[in-house]
Amino acid sequence: MEIILLERIEKLGQMGDVVRVKDGYARNFLLPKKKALRATKANKDRFEGQRAQLEVQNLKARGEAEAVAAKMQGLSVTLLRQAGETGQLYGSVSARDISDAVTAAGFTVARQQIQLQAPIKTTGVHTVRVTLHPELSVNVSVNVARSESEAEIQAAGGQVGAEAFFEEGAAPLSEEIDDEAESAQDA
Repeated sequence: MEIILLERIEKLGQMGDVVRVKDGYARNFLLPKKKALRATKANKDRFEGQRAQLEVQNLKARGEAEAVAAKMQGLSVTLLRQAGETGQLYGSVSARDISDAVTAAGFTVARQQIQLQAPIKTTGVHTVRVTLHPELSVNVSVNVARSESEAEIQAAGGQVGAEAFFEEGAAPLSEEIDDEAESAQDA
């Protein structure tokens, strides 16, 4: 189906572009969300008449997003979760958890604005992209830890848990067991 984009859509095109997309994507997402119009002769004429107004609205929204992005630059949020000895979380950190933490930090962000490839399942400091406007995004640092003290160590650049144990030069427990098994077989 051919559509006219009413705003910039990542990996698809800019405002005013006529693009061809799959029917389901257009019917189920782009058209109901008012991000596009069907590319008919009447809609093309209507769009050209509204183009200046849409561009002004887009510039205003982008200006507001840039102001928020300037304040949000370098933002770091901490999430406390239960995790095992190796840093593997018992649950996961989702976009909703991150949006709640960013909102608690003073910025109103919907979970749809959080761009996660997959849920976060380990402790540590993770960089997450927040889309403030279709043309503007900012990176937020998410510190997932088991306790406040662990979060402070991770924020300072240190490692906690099994990673720190292995870096100190100690052999992993599985290697010690393998060594004992080999010596028992030799005897």
